[in-house]
Amino acid sequence: MEIVGFRDTRKTVVTGVEMFKKQLDEGLAGDNAGLLLRGIAKEDVERGMVLARGDPSRRTGSSRRRSTF
Repeated sequence: MEIVGFRDTRKTVVTGVEMFKKQLDEGLAGDNAGLLLRGIAKEDVERGMVLARGDPSRRTGSSRRRSTF
């Protein structure tokens, strides 16, 4: 996963998904969920940043998953 936004793009790994302090197996569209990211501090994330799979600047025919903070 890559965090894209106001600073340099950073690579990270999602170690978990939580909703209201409960672990989820997956997050679905419309869920108000928190992502646990390896090596990323809370202060490093700002509103408007995007979490994207792979290289978000490369366009492909397949769909991409992304989350906006």
